[in-house]
Amino acid sequence: METKEQLLIQLKEIEKWEDDQKGLFFWEKIGRIPFKLLDKLTPAFIQKKIGVLLDELGSFIQSGGKYLTQKNGIFKKVQLLVPGETVSTIDDMKHVPLKVMNLVSSDLRTNRGNVATVQGATTGFGGIFTLAVDIPVLLGLSLKTLQEIAIAYGYDPEDKDERIFIVKCLQFASADIVGKQAILNELSGYYNRSMEPAEMMSKLQGWREVVYTYRDHFGLKKLLQMVPVAGMLFGAYTNRSMVKDIAETGIMLYQKRRILERLASDPVMIIEEKGTQR
Repeated sequence: METKEQLLIQLKEIEKWEDDQKGLFFWEKIGRIPFKLLDKLTPAFIQKKIGVLLDELGSFIQSGGKYLTQKNGIFKKVQLLVPGETVSTIDDMKHVPLKVMNLVSSDLRTNRGNVATVQGATTGFGGIFTLAVDIPVLLGLSLKTLQEIAIAYGYDPEDKDERIFIVKCLQFASADIVGKQAILNELSGYYNRSMEPAEMMSKLQGWREVVYTYRDHFGLKKLLQMVPVAGMLFGAYTNRSMVKDIAETGIMLYQKRRILERLASDPVMIIEEKGTQR
């Protein structure tokens, strides 16, 4: 298991990543400009498909729906990296070295990014006619990826509270600079238990804002992927980058939770913190 010093070093790296997320690149800002125009250009059947995501996310939070993923595959991946120890439950996962958790999660990020590339190229080939298929499939892949990362860090997506956290990760990945800062502030309260899961759920505003930010992330993509054949290239690239960004968000936020919980369980750390407060 890691030492306190190693955990603190890793925590600082995550906090640096959080600071880096508070700014948007120029192309990201440009990509968020033409939403109103794009919404006028986008056919009604695609707009309707995006609206369906509201119900899909609602179903996911409440019951997991069709999106709940299998845990055994992740357990087997971890078991190969920690021979001699039994890893067959979520409780077993909680005690796996952080280095192994990170390794498995990074592998998931790469694999899911590759899947998104193929899926984006396939649906992008038909341009506007297959874009309607791409949207819900990409949402499903994003949720599946975040659930697998949750399991890798010892958290159970079958718990409703955990699914709320997963949707917050999804929201963070597609939020603008103001939204990212607000979510980080909310999560800081969640980490130190000053905010209950129910409060976090209320901040989702019926998870409608999540879908809108998710839709906005499609702004430039919808414009470029509407062109048949050429949309294959844009679809492959944008789907890959979106899923990898979502996976990176999940890795960082779940890793931070695991680090903070391990630090809190360290009696020496608790004593030192009390001494500092004096």
